[in-house]
Amino acid sequence: MKKRLEKLQTWMKENDIEVSFVTSSENVFYLSGYYTDPHERLLALVVFKEEEPLLVCPEMEVLNARGSGWEHEIMGFSDIDNPWEMVKQAISKRVKEVSKAAIEKEHLNVERYELLSSLLPKAAFISAEEKLRTLRMIKDAKELKIIEEACALADYAVEFGVSEIKEGKTELDVLNAVEYALKKKGVTEMSFATMVLTGANAASPHGNPGETKIKKGDLVLFDLGVVVDRYCSDITRTVAYGDIHDKQKEIYDTVLKAQLAAVEASKPGVTAADVDLTARRIIAEAGYGEYFPHRLGHGLGISVHEYPSLTETNQLVLEEGMVYTIEPGIYVPNVAGVRIEDDVYVTNDGVKVLTKFPKELQIIK
Repeated sequence: MKKRLEKLQTWMKENDIEVSFVTSSENVFYLSGYYTDPHERLLALVVFKEEEPLLVCPEMEVLNARGSGWEHEIMGFSDIDNPWEMVKQAISKRVKEVSKAAIEKEHLNVERYELLSSLLPKAAFISAEEKLRTLRMIKDAKELKIIEEACALADYAVEFGVSEIKEGKTELDVLNAVEYALKKKGVTEMSFATMVLTGANAASPHGNPGETKIKKGDLVLFDLGVVVDRYCSDITRTVAYGDIHDKQKEIYDTVLKAQLAAVEASKPGVTAADVDLTARRIIAEAGYGEYFPHRLGHGLGISVHEYPSLTETNQLVLEEGMVYTIEPGIYVPNVAGVRIEDDVYVTNDGVKVLTKFPKELQIIK
């Protein structure tokens, strides 16, 4: 955490920023090692160019914050305190006058922005997001190890889910069995709401699992992720329950070809757009371009969606240490919905695929 804070402080010095006011749970965790969901209460990490940083949290969480390993000052407040006045006093002790402050503009709501503005009336506010995204985009060895653990559990979840497919079971039957199996392995949180979608429902990229029953000839799509030590995994696999018709098979084979090609294209020095277009061209050439409506993938880490974003217009150059998903899909209403997704880590000459569950079409009898 010390090195992460130092990198942020170096950026602050280079840009004459006296204070950074970090408020999202994810970025507070990244810089401090402490994670909490404060609900409506204030959570903030106040970072200065030179002076000691300050963690602001509810009084009832101070012991947990200290136990996380945070060695600097913690300012706890009760439900009858005014934490903003306390923050003002703490800043004034460290900085005589703030002329420039960095904030998370996408996270700080208008009410809190106005409160902070009143505390720092002479400050110009700039965005801290781009710098924090850049820092989080490159994973170190410890982060990679944790993500690999999360991916192994995601593989297990899909394997278990496939074993639960039976005629007449509903999407929710299978979903609940998967999450219960994970809880027995100690998993307390999923990366996002688990999806098990069958038949026509699988043709909705963000469908909602329900009481639809699985039947022979259906494709069944699993999209899920597991949180380990605050880091996420994200996997999608599509399997067939019984024999499927030729058009379904053609769609599956096209998605698999596109996914494998995008994995192969991923390496340092190429752009995010290069990788997206590698998959998109294959799908378009097969006649399904209009049925691939989303980006190829997204960064993965403390948040299930973070930088980089793999779109056909993103000219960001890939670097060693990035972790992202590769998840092309084709969704043809009333015909088939197929998505295949891996989590990958960029190495010095390619990528390491972190999700291992087989991608070749599996036909469950």
